[in-house]
Amino acid sequence: MGKIVLAAKVTHVPTMIMSEQEGPLKGARQPAIDGHAEIGRRAREAGADTFVVLDTHWLVNAGYHINANHRFEGLFTSNEFPQFIKDLPYAYEGNAALGDLIAETARANDVYTLSHQVDSLALEYGTLVPMRFMNGNAELKVVSVAAMCTVHSQEKSRRLGESIREAIEKSDCNVALIASGSLSHKIWPNDIYAENNGTFTISSKFNEVVDRRVLELWQNGEHELFLQMLPDYAEYCDGEGDMHDTVMLFGALGWDKYKGRAEVVTEYFPSSGTGQTNVVFPLD
Repeated sequence: MGKIVLAAKVTHVPTMIMSEQEGPLKGARQPAIDGHAEIGRRAREAGADTFVVLDTHWLVNAGYHINANHRFEGLFTSNEFPQFIKDLPYAYEGNAALGDLIAETARANDVYTLSHQVDSLALEYGTLVPMRFMNGNAELKVVSVAAMCTVHSQEKSRRLGESIREAIEKSDCNVALIASGSLSHKIWPNDIYAENNGTFTISSKFNEVVDRRVLELWQNGEHELFLQMLPDYAEYCDGEGDMHDTVMLFGALGWDKYKGRAEVVTEYFPSSGTGQTNVVFPLD
């Protein structure tokens, strides 16, 4: 019987890649990188064999989709930020059987979901950035779930999260479940980005205050209250991908029955107007 052995909500800002390179941003995102490395260490320590990443950079317009190829390998250049992420090499083993089982379980629960093994269906950087720092030795398998859901209800995404957990428990896999997306996500308008030192600032103090309050709720275990505010939070604070990754994560954790006190492993930081962090949700 499989299980979720680690659950986390994480950043995937492109400046983490630039932080590794020579230039003005070298070292700028080291705390976020260190947080990813710590989450990866904990996943291996907990016996994980697979990362399932809920990726808010994979946009889908109909149905839910899982990239469950047998192997992922190539060079990635972001079509959104080609000046930030270009020719990024990656090579990971997939877990097609688990991806197929998640889709099958979700469909049985009336959530239309498809699992794909298509070599030309590339991973998005919402998966690749965390995997670079959490899974740098490519020891663990990878499954990616689309979480930028444009016409999907939060209720269905919750049920997909529940189906992910059910499928994992029917499998023989130990899974680290990663919700990859920001907190608030109001990116600076292009015409004022530079004058506000946009790479290191928040675009809305209201968003920052709400983000910090959300982190307090998570740390205090006040998840029922958070879930009541989540639809408004996603709307008014421009949640990335409408925060479907977070909805799926909490669905897998048990929704309002989850009582764990979250641990912030990377302190909150602004990036290009958005609010970012790395947070682990304990499972015991």
